[in-house]
Amino acid sequence: MDLKIAKNPVETFINSSTSGSYILILFTVIALVWANSPWQESYHTFWSETFAIGFSNTDFIIEKPLYLWVNDGLMTIFFFYVGLEIKREILDGELTTMRKASMPIFAALGGIVVPIAIFLLLHDQDRGASGWGIPMATDIAFSLGILNLLGKRVPLGLKIFLTTFAIIDDIGAILVIATFYSHEMHLSYLFIALGILTFLAFLAYKKFHSKYLLLICGIAVWILFLKSGIHPTIAGVLLALVIPSARNMNLDNFFKEIRSSLNVFEKTKARKFVLSNKQQDAVDRINLITDRVQTPMQQLENGLSGWVAIVIMPVFALANAGITINLDSLNETQLISQIAIAMVAGKVIGISLFSYLAYKLKIAVLPTGINFKQIIGVSFLGGVGFTMSLFIAELAFRSDDLLTTSKIGILLGTVVAGIAGYFILRIQLKKKEEEKASAPH
Repeated sequence: MDLKIAKNPVETFINSSTSGSYILILFTVIALVWANSPWQESYHTFWSETFAIGFSNTDFIIEKPLYLWVNDGLMTIFFFYVGLEIKREILDGELTTMRKASMPIFAALGGIVVPIAIFLLLHDQDRGASGWGIPMATDIAFSLGILNLLGKRVPLGLKIFLTTFAIIDDIGAILVIATFYSHEMHLSYLFIALGILTFLAFLAYKKFHSKYLLLICGIAVWILFLKSGIHPTIAGVLLALVIPSARNMNLDNFFKEIRSSLNVFEKTKARKFVLSNKQQDAVDRINLITDRVQTPMQQLENGLSGWVAIVIMPVFALANAGITINLDSLNETQLISQIAIAMVAGKVIGISLFSYLAYKLKIAVLPTGINFKQIIGVSFLGGVGFTMSLFIAELAFRSDDLLTTSKIGILLGTVVAGIAGYFILRIQLKKKEEEKASAPH
């Protein structure tokens, strides 16, 4: 009896990201239309509504506007998911060896350093300088969604290259947020949170995992990070890193147990509408075995992928992309252009140049079936920095009147990068198809 093998986890992630990107685009459009409609006031009132959890008049209360519950709370789950992706890629993906990871690492490094450098070179005043981290981020869902519009002609290697350097880019963004965009630190809360994380790491080492214990400890760590002054989304990444990555059952026993359970169906007479007691027991056993053969890390990543793509990122877009465009927000054209130029030109120069240098210096090798013209096209897609860029902008300008202006710059840069990347790759991939068709057989 043959058992069908599951898809490559990278391909599964790419598929979930691209499907979610269309919903993300839809919610972005809804937010923009709502915020610039006759009902624009209801948009801002709704997201500014304050909600509190805890006990009033004590330290055990958290009170925030709704949009901050999204940005500080819901996005922690997104960062937890990103942390699981990073861990999976390091253990069994494109970051397992230096040979595999070298090209995306250099591409990501260039895509971080050069956009920041261009922004700082263009920006010659203190006002708005805190937005230097905005151009460095790449939005995986949006960029993969655009790449997916080109259909089956896109080589899998190109998708993996984009996904990998975007994940490494996320690591850089996480480090920048933790280091430069966190508030004044209260070390006592931080040490307690690190103690809980150490306890969870010890349990992972002992191959013990409980979803309920993780939930309780996760909420505690999130609150402690919030109180410590470090942005609470970092707690999500650190929690992901202490999730057990070992199976509770080896594959030989898995196949043996599955075959034993399936034999029950072959030996038991089938009923028309319901399963027999023995068949139901076999189904329950198969479900239990399937859970055990997956690592807790993989279970959580698979379980969260749909929620992240279909719920969390669209809700984030709805809460943050609602930019009411007026004359006041367009007055700061210098900041708008600086962000857009740094996002587009910075990513193209940084990703392409660093990849080329790594290749010429024989530090890295080109992914199979990919040329540098295609890397230039993908480097434009690296400038699509929607989700993480909006997140950093909100941290940089939360109490500043430049927040709306910075969001306009992000949208402008994202649109230009996305359109340019799409058409460049479309031309290059079409040429490749024509060359392949005209080549002698």
